[in-house]
Amino acid sequence: MEFFSKNIKGLLLCLIIAVPAWFAGLAFPVIGGPVIAIILGMIVTLFIKDKSAFQDGINYCSKKILQYAVILLGFGLNLSVILDTGRQSLPIILCTIATSLVIAFVLSRVMHIPGKISTLVGVGSSICGGSAIAATAPVIDADDEEVAQAISVIFFFNVLAAVLFPHFGNLLGFSQTSGEAFGIFAGTAINDTSSVTAAASTWDTMFGLGSATLDKAVTVKLTRTLAIIPITLVLAYCRAKKEKSSAGSSVSLKKIFPFFIIYFVIASVITTVATGLLGVPADFFSPLKELSKFFIVLAMSAIGLGTNIVKLVKTGGKPILLGLCCWIGITAVSLALQHVLGIW
Repeated sequence: MEFFSKNIKGLLLCLIIAVPAWFAGLAFPVIGGPVIAIILGMIVTLFIKDKSAFQDGINYCSKKILQYAVILLGFGLNLSVILDTGRQSLPIILCTIATSLVIAFVLSRVMHIPGKISTLVGVGSSICGGSAIAATAPVIDADDEEVAQAISVIFFFNVLAAVLFPHFGNLLGFSQTSGEAFGIFAGTAINDTSSVTAAASTWDTMFGLGSATLDKAVTVKLTRTLAIIPITLVLAYCRAKKEKSSAGSSVSLKKIFPFFIIYFVIASVITTVATGLLGVPADFFSPLKELSKFFIVLAMSAIGLGTNIVKLVKTGGKPILLGLCCWIGITAVSLALQHVLGIW
């Protein structure tokens, strides 16, 4: 009852924002529900003079619900299928992730961008957009404005990629009879699932390939998602080491370690065993995957409520430039490695 009375007002406020954002995201998948939820949250918070009655529930949504979303994301990952069909693209995935993280690290120093924002943009660009940011934010203890900033940057380049990449791929001479080359390109160079889906589906439509490109792109994209595991563990270790150094004493591992990532792995293993060994149809886990997506939207509505839209706009220049450099770097490395490996 204490939890209910403490959080109910904030939870309901987030829910009121999340539900229309969810349906708007279904209608406009390239934009996506999470971005719409952040925008709505930032607008609503301008009209609330005193948020004290809602704050506990808002904090719960932006922290705990975000972690639950990542855990449920694991039910969309069949590890055996992903590793089997994604092996071909693994070198490209590893190199694009490394490229984005290195660019983010270097430019954060050169351009004096706050470390947490650069980390979120680098991870979001290299792994899987909003899902990676959702997993990373609690680990590095990013605040709502930092998460909103990173999500906004990722969204901007998602939309550009979804619109431009099919025409760019045609200009480069990707095969029009097979969706393999463009599927790998979309799956490695575009970060968010919705934009990967949009770009791959456009390629299929342009050249009458059914769903060949889409299937390949989504599989590659899901393979990238697995990088959430080592990245978050490394970041947790770095944070623990940094805090121990600054505090001059030991830091509690329980407070730093992202235990929700362990549950994410367990969910993935459950899906793999159930579908691979027990014959459970993959669609059985679809409701949990959808719930994961809704939880991300719900958490983003809370993050929007905690974000100062004026400050976000004023400080947006450098993170956008950082996102652009990560995007260009990933695209260039993906194309170069495909050419070296003989895929394109």
